[in-house]
Amino acid sequence: MLVRLFEDNPNDREIRKIVELLRNGGVIIYPTDTIYAIGCDINSVKAVQRVCALRGVKPEKANFSMVCRDLSNIATYAKVSNEVFRVMKQYLPGPYTFVLPATSKLPNVLMNRRKTIGIRVPNNFIAHAIVEELGGPLLTTSVKAKDDDVLEYITDPELIHEAYGKLVDLVIDGGYGKNVPSTVVDCTGDEITLVRQGLGEFD
Repeated sequence: MLVRLFEDNPNDREIRKIVELLRNGGVIIYPTDTIYAIGCDINSVKAVQRVCALRGVKPEKANFSMVCRDLSNIATYAKVSNEVFRVMKQYLPGPYTFVLPATSKLPNVLMNRRKTIGIRVPNNFIAHAIVEELGGPLLTTSVKAKDDDVLEYITDPELIHEAYGKLVDLVIDGGYGKNVPSTVVDCTGDEITLVRQGLGEFD
């Protein structure tokens, strides 16, 4: 199923339908402020396993991230020092993924050997509305292109639907996405380090 939403004013009724699907273990593809992403309710074991199957990885070895509404509840799932919190507050919402040590409240299916979790607060009203209505974070991982159609499959929601429509429950068409991923910042060590330079500039 393909649903069109306007990024600047997503339809409340459609958002409620999407969240109901997520609460029932559904898997969606949705727009962010970078490239399109696969998402599900982080607390749904069945849905997390489906996402892992889509990406061809085992849950305990997957390095997924989660999308939060804001920074108010990230301490539930990740350990955040005052310094790291100040840095995150400076850059979020935006095209960044901050890798943090996970707390014991992270669902067991997501606890990998490194016990870390990536945190995203994208600057996208559709993603924000979904997480707001859900009342908790979305597990998220970028949509990977297939074959040689890298740019089209990442940016065009209709082509994404052609490739993934039978593998997920819903694809949200929020307009063309970008083809540059988020900037990844590792905050698990003594120093904050840049892991991947993506769309967001990080000093």
